[in-house]
Parts: sequence; structure tokens; C-alpha cells
Amino acid sequence: QVQLVESGGDLVQPGGSLRLSCAASGFTFSNYAMSWYRQTPGKERELVAAVSRTGGNTNYVDSVKGRFTISRDKSKNTVYLQMNNLKPEDTAVYYCGAGDSRYRPPGYWGQGTQVTVSS
Repeated sequence: QVQLVESGGDLVQPGGSLRLSCAASGFTFSNYAMSWYRQTPGKERELVAAVSRTGGNTNYVDSVKGRFTISRDKSKNTVYLQMNNLKPEDTAVYYCGAGDSRYRPPGYWGQGTQVTVSS
């Protein structure tokens, strides 16, 4: 069955960095666009970053452009989110997703990993 397992969430100070990982299994990784979403209590889940099947194209929400980088490693069936210069407003549960387009919500979701940015 499809599994997406996120890791790397933590408590970090403002200005710090984290790298989230999402290990995929149960499907052909290279056939799916991959994405990271985040959600805070009382708010809708929002797209943070997405990467195409080949890894050649990416898109980001404006608030993270220049700070976050999404990438994928087909040899490890893993997608990453490198987050630099973290801000308190980045605090959220981050979810990995797999789908047929980087512009549409994914059909498969991971369980989420908590990122807290606080001094």
C-alpha cells in the first residue's frame, strides 16, 4: 500500500534551519509529483512547495520563496524540504503528498511532522 513517512520536524529558534524528509513506498515514485503542505489549528492546509515527477520544475508559496527548497531523490524514493531562515509563522504540521500534478492537492498524504519555530 502507499506509504509516505515524514521525519525531521523539531523545535528550532528563529533564523534556524531544518530539513524535512518524506520516504515513499508502495508506488512508482517517479510517476508522481510530490509536495509539502502545512497546517495550523483552525486554518486550511496550504501548499508550501511542490516538485514535478522529474524534479525539473518546482513551485513555492510566496512566503517561503528564497528560504525553502524542495528536492527529490529517485534512488531513495525520498522528497526533501530544506527550510532556512525559519520564522515563527512557519510553525505548523508539515505534510508530504503524492499526486498527479504539482498544482492540485495530492491523492496520498503522510501523517505529518511538527515544526515549531520559537525562541
